[in-house]
Amino acid sequence: MRWKAGKDMHSHQGFAVVAEQLTKVFPTRNGKDIVSVDHLDLQVPSGQVFGFLGANGAGKTTTLKMACGLVTPSSGKVWIDGMLQGKHRRKIMPRIGVVLEGTRNVYWRLSAWENILYFGRLKGLWGRPLKRRATELLQGLALWERRHQVVRQFSRGMQQKVAIACAMIADPKIILLDEPTLGLDVHTTRTIKQWVTDLAGEQGKTVILTTHQMRMAQEVCQSVGIIRNGKLIAHQPVKELLSLFNVDHFTIRVKGKVQDADREKLNGFKIEPGDDETRISGTMPQQDVLYETLARLRQMGFPLLGVMKTEPDLEEAFVRMTGGPQYLLGGANG
Repeated sequence: MRWKAGKDMHSHQGFAVVAEQLTKVFPTRNGKDIVSVDHLDLQVPSGQVFGFLGANGAGKTTTLKMACGLVTPSSGKVWIDGMLQGKHRRKIMPRIGVVLEGTRNVYWRLSAWENILYFGRLKGLWGRPLKRRATELLQGLALWERRHQVVRQFSRGMQQKVAIACAMIADPKIILLDEPTLGLDVHTTRTIKQWVTDLAGEQGKTVILTTHQMRMAQEVCQSVGIIRNGKLIAHQPVKELLSLFNVDHFTIRVKGKVQDADREKLNGFKIEPGDDETRISGTMPQQDVLYETLARLRQMGFPLLGVMKTEPDLEEAFVRMTGGPQYLLGGANG
């Protein structure tokens, strides 16, 4: 399902980010240009968490870089909080916070404290308000005790937290987060998830989130957009997107572990090994398929522990829409 706007967009009121026919083409030496983003139309409502999802190389990060002014579009336009990027860059800067994955968002030779003060001054903060805000962020991200340590001595997860603090120093209305939990431990990941939820739910901010963690996207996002090969192929509330795949989906629990030789006999299923059991899940549109699968597992010598009908999740929807690995029974026909 493609969501279009284009020439029909007359007002940007109520939208934090608007892209019209946004395109980025990267030239190469051999003359074969690479189209990273292809005439993208997108509207992100203010005050919600929006998941921008896609496989590696789909165009997510390039889109974010164009939105925040780091990359100039080949064609098309993008508005931030009603202001045209490029034309009103100075006004946009304090209203937007950005954490990009895979780049140096902070200066490694500076301490955490020095980084935050530096980026705060770039966005117009000075004196006591700046130091008060920096203290709040460092304490909230459990970095206060190491605030004077240079960032290059930090783990990747701690560097990510410093980058998040720098992005949030000016208390921006719009936050762009590219893989914000990459390199973070379980406890910090939970903290970031709750923080993202609170930003929109309690503070009314807009968060655009890219992540490969589909469970996180499903838990924190109100709506998602899916991009493939630079084109937007879906833009819907999460609940509506999942309803498109609301077919009979089952999880079967068996005792023991499925060996590599047995996996071929279960082609089309998602197989999740545990300590002493295995979960086998997939779409089974007819009860006969379920009974045949149970009989097949019995012939393979796996004692049955349980069968449960489950709701489709965002990972399933994403894989089926982007044409990823077909681990769902009948997925090739869906």
